Amino acid sequence: MSARLAVCVAALVATGSLAAQAKPSRVPAKPNATPAARAAAPVRPDSARADTARKADTTGTPILVREQFSYEGGGRDPFLSLLRSGDIRPLLSDLRLVGIYYDGRYPARSVAVLRDVTNAKIYRVKPGDIIGRLKTTTIRPREIVFTVQEFGFERQESLQLAKQEVTP
Repeated sequence: MSARLAVCVAALVATGSLAAQAKPSRVPAKPNATPAARAAAPVRPDSARADTARKADTTGTPILVREQFSYEGGGRDPFLSLLRSGDIRPLLSDLRLVGIYYDGRYPARSVAVLRDVTNAKIYRVKPGDIIGRLKTTTIRPREIVFTVQEFGFERQESLQLAKQEVTP
């Protein structure tokens, strides 16, 4: 209730200050009227007072307007934390490439097997799969290529199979 009272008091104060600044305007007399008739012409109601009175009547409740923000593409979202992307596991440095099943006819069917050395978890990935912040881009016969998404930027990294030693 006190907010409504404050709005009404503010409207009344504004009415008084505007009324003090306004000058009354006279209705123009007829062109052939005498100077005495022109001086005695009725005074129009003050338009500033009328406008303020109308506003004071309708502003019983304040109107709230919400600002809307939009961002064009191409930039990073300023509201996303930069520190969060480092916490997403697994990290590329923690992964070891264990094996690859490569399908030469249909490379999209190829599968790579990865092992996380920190917790011994096994991942089976195909091209297009996402693990944490790593996206599997390509699987080749002896390597796998990832797209790493860090701090709003992307870079390509690859893991290769360990070379097999041949015993004589």
